Amino acid sequence: MIHDVVLGSSPRQGECVCLHTVPYYILILPSNSFQSSGPKDVVLVLDVSGSMENYGRLELAKRAAITVIETLTVADRVAIITFSEEAQQIGGYDSLIRTTYENKQLLIQAINELTSGGPTNFMAAFEVAFDAIDKTIQIEASSGCNNIAILFMTDGKISSGQSDVIELVNSYTNHIAAEHGMDTTIFTFSLGETADHEVTKSLACSTGGIWTPVSDYTDDLIDAMSSYYKLYTLGLGEGNNEDFAAWVEPYEFHNPKGKIGTTVSVPVFDRSVNPPIFIGVVGVDMYMDALEEVLQEDAMSSTMLQRFVMLSTARCPDIQLTECELDGLRFSGGGEEAKCGVCNSTSYTGIVPEQCEMMGDYPSNLWQNTESECFF
Repeated sequence: MIHDVVLGSSPRQGECVCLHTVPYYILILPSNSFQSSGPKDVVLVLDVSGSMENYGRLELAKRAAITVIETLTVADRVAIITFSEEAQQIGGYDSLIRTTYENKQLLIQAINELTSGGPTNFMAAFEVAFDAIDKTIQIEASSGCNNIAILFMTDGKISSGQSDVIELVNSYTNHIAAEHGMDTTIFTFSLGETADHEVTKSLACSTGGIWTPVSDYTDDLIDAMSSYYKLYTLGLGEGNNEDFAAWVEPYEFHNPKGKIGTTVSVPVFDRSVNPPIFIGVVGVDMYMDALEEVLQEDAMSSTMLQRFVMLSTARCPDIQLTECELDGLRFSGGGEEAKCGVCNSTSYTGIVPEQCEMMGDYPSNLWQNTESECFF
């Protein structure tokens, strides 16, 4: 059984906390954080205009999109929208699809084949994105959770029609909320020093999302996108979601080659503060042999896949952060500039922890189980 890290008393502002005895083996797996953030409907919107060729932005966006795709589970739904002068959904679909292994490989291949060219049309991008969301809801093919994430990546500026884009997005999100009881959260990423800040930030702030500027000189788009899974993972930090676990569809291990296995992972929190601080992920790999013997089913069968779907869709993220807590996430990813101006605080206990001097971000020597190491 996996438990959460137990820390000492709740930290006061400016105070460091030390990690005490950890009664189990723990492995921090940042790449699995996406998997352990609960069932999700995710729409990735990628700018493929001509300027994306500058500074290798298109390749950076493609790597980031592939990272998101690879770490989604069979509990999730996804769509990929590309836009320049016009917009389209890639992969041959017009709605969000379940991220099975086959579907993920199809989308990754389509992403790798993307090329850049043309001007930047935000309106077209959001129209196609919301069309895909609307079709998914109509055919009842969503993840079953009440929050949709749009991850919007661009290096462009809108020369006209700024208010039209914001009005369009607000109209769509209000319609989805009123008619279907589902929230739409937009995460925007401005790539490069000349990218739009005003509209992309406004879109994020108006939907309870997060805007993050990404410099051409840091190559940190994947790190910047951590705001997306941190927000969703925090939705699993309390209440009925405390025992959530994400199961990966059975796949072929690289070592030993040909062996079929799976991975189960859970998010780990420090629950001594409110909201709980997300630390990382505990993950366990296992062979399918034992499960096949017990369940009398082939690892790659449709019934086995359905079991993994049910296991991973048992819990939906319940995002109930205050405006100050949301601003804390924005501040941690983009600094003061990324805040939406709804919270006057300059400290965010439980969101942006105080780090001990000369210490790293994560606990160390966890395998020894008897060490006391400074955590924050």
